Amino acid sequence: MNTEASSRRPRIERQRTLVGHVVEAGFASAATLASLCGVSVMTIHRDIDDLARRGILRKVSGGVSALPSTVFEASSEIRMQIEPGAKQALARVAETFVDAGMSVMLDDSTTVLALARLLNDKGPLTVLTNYRQALEVFRENDDVRLIMIGGQYSRTHDSFIGLPSDSSVTSYAVDVVFQSTSTMGTSMTYHQEQDVVYMKRAMLKAGARRVLLMDGSKIKRTSLHHYVPVSDFTDVIITDDVPLDVVTELREQCKVHIAPK
Repeated sequence: MNTEASSRRPRIERQRTLVGHVVEAGFASAATLASLCGVSVMTIHRDIDDLARRGILRKVSGGVSALPSTVFEASSEIRMQIEPGAKQALARVAETFVDAGMSVMLDDSTTVLALARLLNDKGPLTVLTNYRQALEVFRENDDVRLIMIGGQYSRTHDSFIGLPSDSSVTSYAVDVVFQSTSTMGTSMTYHQEQDVVYMKRAMLKAGARRVLLMDGSKIKRTSLHHYVPVSDFTDVIITDDVPLDVVTELREQCKVHIAPK
């Protein structure tokens, strides 16, 4: 290992420790993180600035946060650590919607990424996605025809996001689109960021079958921007911790599938 790489290693390991603590706690002060990592507060501030610039954590009054809000979505790296069991449960049900020979569009949600990891043995498939992590899942699979969509790269989302007119999404028609989003009520879905909303809407229009995957922690909540009505989806897959009255209301608008956690 060269000297430069060796000098970066402690910083990388310290930042992983820092991120892990903030994800678990939701919020931490610089002083707490400095004590945890055994370094100065000034060093922690440099780490926080670096992680915030990369979109991994968010600087807030008094410290740093990994939690999404009604206005900001958590970074891709953070979202991958949230509700992993629920994402696996949703993905197992979604996998049954896919047969060999189909064309599938996947959004940049970490919930749908769990599905991508189950599709490698389903080929031949045509997979379209704007999520770099999903591209990595399929890039060495000769049974998957892989098509990149999107626009400018977003480090926060680790995906390519563009306006519908600039993203080439509108030129495709696929068998099924799989998506997740930040929050939903019983009749409307939501997301914190308008550019992501535009991208997801364009992708949704490409699908003959349109499937939404949502764990119970996202339901009966709102975010800053309306996305689309629940009725725009042909199918909604939810985890089995969603209250029965909510399930009943959702079933009035689309087909609902329950994923046992």
